[in-house]
Amino acid sequence: MNAVKAVNAVNAVKPVNRAAGAGRSGRLAFVLLTAPVLIGLGVFKYVAIGWSFLLSLSDARGTIALGHWVGLDNYRTLLSDPAFRGSLVQILLFTAFIVPVTFAASLGLALLVHRIRRGRALLRTTFLIPAAVSYVAASLLWKMCLFNGLPAGVANTIAGWFGAEPVAWLQGGSPPLYWIVLVSLRLWLQVGFYMVLFLAGLQAIPREVHEAAALDGATGRRLLTRITLPMLRNTSVAVLMLLFIAAFQAFDEFYN
Repeated sequence: MNAVKAVNAVNAVKPVNRAAGAGRSGRLAFVLLTAPVLIGLGVFKYVAIGWSFLLSLSDARGTIALGHWVGLDNYRTLLSDPAFRGSLVQILLFTAFIVPVTFAASLGLALLVHRIRRGRALLRTTFLIPAAVSYVAASLLWKMCLFNGLPAGVANTIAGWFGAEPVAWLQGGSPPLYWIVLVSLRLWLQVGFYMVLFLAGLQAIPREVHEAAALDGATGRRLLTRITLPMLRNTSVAVLMLLFIAAFQAFDEFYN
């Protein structure tokens, strides 16, 4: 009896040992596979960010070596520059306008395309193509062809159909018409991408939810505000975050 109990005890311990060994092997494999990525991310991103911050606190010019320690003097000089303050105001105004407009346009297009049963893939691809265009190339196209300020330019030609005189779109004035150029360019480049994100969120909503809401009398605007938009909350948060990041990173279209 004692021998039988000993054998049973050994057999019971073996699966536990195998499970523990498998767990250790899995953790070791995870560490080996993720270590190169984590090391590269830490060295080339977070260490670089920290070193850049230290450089900003020193008088380092044209070098990555720390210079004479000046503390916050560089930041005081930057904030006292009228050109920097003006550009900061411009980018804040641009962000405050372009984020809600792009969000609303992308969501509206996604809702329209989602209702289409045939040709949805074609429309999705058509709207997504501008997202693959270089910002520099698109900026030059807007500047040299669409809003070049010439009477034969596309924008002035269309405005002439309504009796308007040719205008210099990229020159300062009152009102500053170059905002139309910047906003239309950014919308053309980005709306399709965020529309696809909203489409993915709409397709993830179970059809049964909409059918049950329709049976309860929720249709039209009520269905949109009570069912569709709440279930798109996660997608909306992600889109807003990406829009804010993209807006504050805007440079190519302003420079070109």
